[in-house]
Amino acid sequence: MKLIASITFALATLAGLPAHASADTSSWPGAGQLFVGTNYQPFDRSGHEQIEHDIQRMKQAGFKVVRMGDLAWDSFEPAEGKFDFRLFDWVMDRMHAAGLKVIMDIPGQPAPVWLHKKYPGVDIVDQHGARLDPVERYMDDTSDPNYRRLLVRLADTMTKRYAKHPALFAIGYNNESGNGMVSYSEADRQRFIGWLKHKYGTVAALNKAWATQRWSRHLNTWDEVRLPYIDGPGPYERNLDMRRFWSEQTIDVLKLLDAVRQKNVPDKPAISNLWDSAGRKGFDMLATYRDYVSYGAMGFYPGDPLSAGFESTMMRAGMKAPIWFNEFTAGGPGYYGTPGRSRMWAHFGLLMGAQAVLPWTWHSHHGGEEQALFGLIDHDDRASWKLDEFATVAKEFATLEKLGFPRLQEPKVAIAYSFDNMIATNLPREGVNNTVRPYINPGYMKQAHAAYEPLFKDNIDVAVIHIGHEDLSRYKLVIVPGVYLLDTASRTNLRKFVSDGGTVIMTAQSDKVDDNNQWFDTPLPGGLTDVFGLRTNAFYNAGTLQTTIGGDEVKADLGAYEVLEPSTADVLARFSNTDGKVPAITVNRFGKGRAIYVATAAQPKLMGPLYRQLYDSLGIAPGPKTPDGVYARVADGRTLYVNTTGESKDVAIDGAMNGVLTGKRWSGVLRLDPLGVDLLEK
Repeated sequence: MKLIASITFALATLAGLPAHASADTSSWPGAGQLFVGTNYQPFDRSGHEQIEHDIQRMKQAGFKVVRMGDLAWDSFEPAEGKFDFRLFDWVMDRMHAAGLKVIMDIPGQPAPVWLHKKYPGVDIVDQHGARLDPVERYMDDTSDPNYRRLLVRLADTMTKRYAKHPALFAIGYNNESGNGMVSYSEADRQRFIGWLKHKYGTVAALNKAWATQRWSRHLNTWDEVRLPYIDGPGPYERNLDMRRFWSEQTIDVLKLLDAVRQKNVPDKPAISNLWDSAGRKGFDMLATYRDYVSYGAMGFYPGDPLSAGFESTMMRAGMKAPIWFNEFTAGGPGYYGTPGRSRMWAHFGLLMGAQAVLPWTWHSHHGGEEQALFGLIDHDDRASWKLDEFATVAKEFATLEKLGFPRLQEPKVAIAYSFDNMIATNLPREGVNNTVRPYINPGYMKQAHAAYEPLFKDNIDVAVIHIGHEDLSRYKLVIVPGVYLLDTASRTNLRKFVSDGGTVIMTAQSDKVDDNNQWFDTPLPGGLTDVFGLRTNAFYNAGTLQTTIGGDEVKADLGAYEVLEPSTADVLARFSNTDGKVPAITVNRFGKGRAIYVATAAQPKLMGPLYRQLYDSLGIAPGPKTPDGVYARVADGRTLYVNTTGESKDVAIDGAMNGVLTGKRWSGVLRLDPLGVDLLEK
């Protein structure tokens, strides 16, 4: 087809990030090693004897690293300025004696009750003006100066005390940073106003950015600014700025903590359990991670392979370093899990570039917010079946770390993601009937998963990045799936990427609003019509649509389609069942590159055939062929296969191979048990 034959242009050479951006393989903690460990709360245990028993069981299971310290500020500082490290000192010593390394979390959230009592500015004030008691985790106003002052002192005290301790392996910050609640205190309103003054300079500029000419919302003075309600109703521009403000508050705290780490323990990496996509607040990690992250780390609680693969890929960001699962599912969905499921997910993590799995949690909780949570040790202090399963994982990882794992990925495909766009596409309720019009809430994550799915099933490594903050010359293909708010930096970077020889695919519902979340008053896509060589301002609801891509017939309910009006672009595919057979896909030569536009939201049935037509011309090689539910990656000439389903799966292989994990000899076909894994070598 013309679509593919025309894409034979030169691409920029793959280039690495600047040295400060991510860790080189030579500087990995334990380069060429895999880590199995656990999360441990020594302050929950009954005394030295039980803790010593715990540590010996960790050692016997083959664990290497333990994450602890999180959620325990008042155990270290029971009263302001009065620190007590006696138990933690002893535990650190015992961990070292057992050969276990420690990721020490700075437990900045939740803040202690004594801190809330003495410094009420740390209390959350809800959008109706009510001051809330800190009755659950993360009900702390982290923008409060007293909170920050005391947190920095805690971090400074802890890192100085353990800087030379032989057990110390890495530092983590504020468990699940990004979770929590926004606050509406008068002090927060004033801080928001200060943030707006810095961003806009004048009230006149703020009025323009917030479209205050609509519905009598004009601001005459800065003091008339109010924090908009987080759960609506709008207006959208103000809500976006409010979420940006709170994102920066989270990032500022992470920067403060990393400054302490760099001062006191510069030889230890930052491996923090971040939660940038937390629903209540979240923050813009992908635009800022270089300021406080050494390795992407997260809590890994997968529900399905596709979303698990996408989220872990997003947490890796643009780094060449591996991913750390600082919290890891201890048994699969729910608290009880299924035998074999955690082992399967651990090997799935290796496919995604993971270096460590640390199950949450070591011991089952007797009280608190997770009192029914079952860990590796049951409530009666007996080891559960889960400990044996993770001991198996540790043994297998000890083998695999000598055979090409963790995998260093250099993906050639990137998918665009941004915090601003997530906010813009998850709008607060409108004032009319508490609804949001469907077209202006296109649902970014649904499109992102749909764009990712065919690549994922083809076992191709992908990066999920903020395309305005990365060197796009590292990639051959950049996909922009329903990025409704495509900021100026991203548009500028995309323009250069295509001009220099890159290929971009943009789907419908992209680049509709500017940096202030207002619709462009120019032809769409905003600021990129010349790059894509078209105008697309109209759209229609269609239902089932039919087209042909590279000989593949596509017939599916693709939802609304945009009316593409090419200027310099060529039509590569048309919808065969619409009046006039309107364009379904166009391609435009811009500079040395190509810009491809898809008239509908990203859907696997459409994106898969399109990608497959591009692979050869872009030098993108699909990974091993696998049946549905089985995923695979090659490492040092060996192939790791993971069956994520509850059914046996047969995988066609080339010739005879040895199964490193099963100890079996396979010829022509690999038989994977339900949740089964194997590493094949010649």
